[in-house]
Amino acid sequence: MPRVRPSSVGKPAPVVPGTPLGPDFFRRPADRVARELLGASLAVRRTDGGVSRLPLTEVEAYLGAHDLACHGRTGPTQRNATMFGPAGRWYVYLCYGIHWMLNIVTGEVGEPAAVLVRGAGELVGPGRVTRGLGIDRTTDGIPADPAAGLWIERPPEGAFAWPLPPRWYRRTPRIGVDYAGAWAAKPLRFVVGPRRLPTMVGSQVAPATAGPTPRSP
Repeated sequence: MPRVRPSSVGKPAPVVPGTPLGPDFFRRPADRVARELLGASLAVRRTDGGVSRLPLTEVEAYLGAHDLACHGRTGPTQRNATMFGPAGRWYVYLCYGIHWMLNIVTGEVGEPAAVLVRGAGELVGPGRVTRGLGIDRTTDGIPADPAAGLWIERPPEGAFAWPLPPRWYRRTPRIGVDYAGAWAAKPLRFVVGPRRLPTMVGSQVAPATAGPTPRSP
């Protein structure tokens, strides 16, 4: 589970919490979930009991077994079993034997679909997200829920237009999926500039350090 210490560079600006997103939000097509996750907050409980909230700024959608860039295209394995549902759980895997990758499972049970978190707050790149939050394989399969210490919240009511209007974000092909044939060109990466989310700035996370971990269900 995440291991995040309080910021050592000053007290973060106060951020009003939003409502946690539950399984019903994630039980939809991955591309729709991905678009609507932009501007939502990745929330993590720190070792001091406080909560850090980082706006999601970059995500990628993996649509299911028919998506040739998706891990589930060849069926369930020990590595990707979590991806087959239920929705709203974290799917974490090791990439190139180096970087842990954080995904949230979407769609119906049996449909291997998920959204990869590529950017949150000042943590840009999926490997930096997991290193910065102290996430590893132990998070795999755990529900995205406050009781587990790692979850996603909608923006506070009235903070800004959400889901974000299309003019606020860019769609591009996903990164590192050249093996996927025509699927490599699908515009399933969604990116928004942090300046579009002014009310969320200031919720920073310091590098992970050893310490008590959040409870898991």
